[in-house]
Amino acid sequence: MAKSSTRASAQKSSAKPVFVLNGPNLNLLGQREPEIYGRTTLADIEKQVRAKAKALGLTADCRQSNHEGELVDWIHEAREGACGVILNAGAYSHTSIAIHDALAALDIPVIEVHISNVYKRESFRHHSTISSVATGVICGLGTIGYDLALEAVKSKL
Repeated sequence: MAKSSTRASAQKSSAKPVFVLNGPNLNLLGQREPEIYGRTTLADIEKQVRAKAKALGLTADCRQSNHEGELVDWIHEAREGACGVILNAGAYSHTSIAIHDALAALDIPVIEVHISNVYKRESFRHHSTISSVATGVICGLGTIGYDLALEAVKSKL
C-alpha cells in the first residue's frame, strides 16, 4: 500500500494541520499518463504543498492510499485532527458514496482537487459523488490546484 506522510512535522505544530488526501493511482503521478497529469510526482506535490502551507501559516499532513476504507478512516480522523481537508479522491470521486458520507460528517472546509479538467475527459468523469459535500472544487489547473486549495482552506478558517 503506497502511503506518504508528514504526520510527524504536522504534530509538532500546536495548530491542527490541513489533511491533504490523495486517492488511488496518484502514487503513480509522473509515470502514469503524463500527457494528462504531467511529469510532476506525488513527492514533488507534497513538497510544494508543505512549502505553500508554511507560507500561509499552516501545516500540511499529506497522505495517499489506493484503498477507499483508509481514505474514509482519514476523513473520520480529520473531524478532530484537522482544520481542513484537501481531497483528490481520484477515481473514487466518481463512485464513492462512502467518501461522500464521511465528508458530509465534517464541519471543516473541504476542497476537492483534480489535476486534469475532468469535463474534457470521458463522460463518466463528469459527475462527482463528493462535490456536493465539498466547500469548493478546483479542476484542470494542474498541480497548482493544491496551492489554490490551501489558500481556499485558509480563507475559510
